[in-house]
Amino acid sequence: MGETGRDSRAAGAGTTPATALTRWRWTGRLATAAIAVTAAAWALRDVRDSLGAPPAGVRGARVRQSPQFRDGAFRNPVPAHVMPPGSKWQTLRELLTDRHKRKPSGEVPLVTPDDAETAPADGLHVIWYGHSSALVEIEGRRVLFDPVWSVRCSPSSRVGPRRLHPPPVPLDRLPQVDAIVISHDHYDHLDMATVRALMRTQSAPFVVPLGVGAHLDRWGVPPARLIELDWDQTASIAGLRLTATAARHFSGRAFSRDNTLWASWALAGPTRRVFYSGDSGYFDGYAAIGAAHGPFDVTLIQIGAYGSAWPDIHMTPEDGATAHLDLRGELLIPLHWGTFNLAFHDWSEPVDRLWREAKARGIRLAVPRPGERVNVDEPPPVDGWWQAIA
Repeated sequence: MGETGRDSRAAGAGTTPATALTRWRWTGRLATAAIAVTAAAWALRDVRDSLGAPPAGVRGARVRQSPQFRDGAFRNPVPAHVMPPGSKWQTLRELLTDRHKRKPSGEVPLVTPDDAETAPADGLHVIWYGHSSALVEIEGRRVLFDPVWSVRCSPSSRVGPRRLHPPPVPLDRLPQVDAIVISHDHYDHLDMATVRALMRTQSAPFVVPLGVGAHLDRWGVPPARLIELDWDQTASIAGLRLTATAARHFSGRAFSRDNTLWASWALAGPTRRVFYSGDSGYFDGYAAIGAAHGPFDVTLIQIGAYGSAWPDIHMTPEDGATAHLDLRGELLIPLHWGTFNLAFHDWSEPVDRLWREAKARGIRLAVPRPGERVNVDEPPPVDGWWQAIA
């Protein structure tokens, strides 16, 4: 027993301050590593969830019965290549040699919209929140299109295109709406975090193209709040009619593509009409949409993120002007520019080109600051506000 006690004391005496410090450092490193692994696991779980889910079961059967679904995928009314043959090398070359001024030189001016709970009982107003997110106030009702409030349009909160300006109003400050409409399932139009927040803060149904409901179902949106439409199908909500109309685009959030539908939207109140383009390349179907559902008091048209490597799936500003005229639109408000850096062109180029085209073709145009409410009957004059920070 005496020898054992002496051995024990000798071992204790050998633990120097330096040794204790080393052990403490290793313990700290292990704890930090454990925290990092846990954080990475949570981040990966969010990425996995953000990918959504493919249509299956009854939803999948309905997808396969759609006239737009052929040979295992949804098809465009006019054939389209996401990237035509040979364009991948062109895109890589542009990426390596890009000299465009793709960000504003200063802060984007924001307008805090009036958050009064009551929409105007008459008239027609539009608030552009940035990119393709917009609120339409139509004859006492409100419809929210493609809401994206996250910092990045990506499955990850750490990588991917980052906002160039904050949302002009917090999501929980939005007034109560009557419908939340989604055009397609790309990350800059359908955002998991925004959808989950709107589930808590709003009671309106989500109106989506066929198959997109699978993503929302995975994110916890109850079936009672989901309305899925094929092209030319209509939902009646709170005295409004929402019709899914054709578009020339594509879909997909992961490795599979075109297993959910994309759409533009025709919105009709008792006396007023609105067109929302979503994303689309130009096609002759706009004239048919205008004939069937127009004329439109206002069109909200995608004009940005175009490129020579993907001419079939995103309109140029000049295409957007032509689509507006085909649709028999009265006032044009541009979308899909100014908020996310998604293509190889200057930040201000889309709206500069559209303004020039509108002047040449006699198109009434409004270019609001993010958050600015536009009275469609008395729109503000275009003042070139973006040019000071281009």
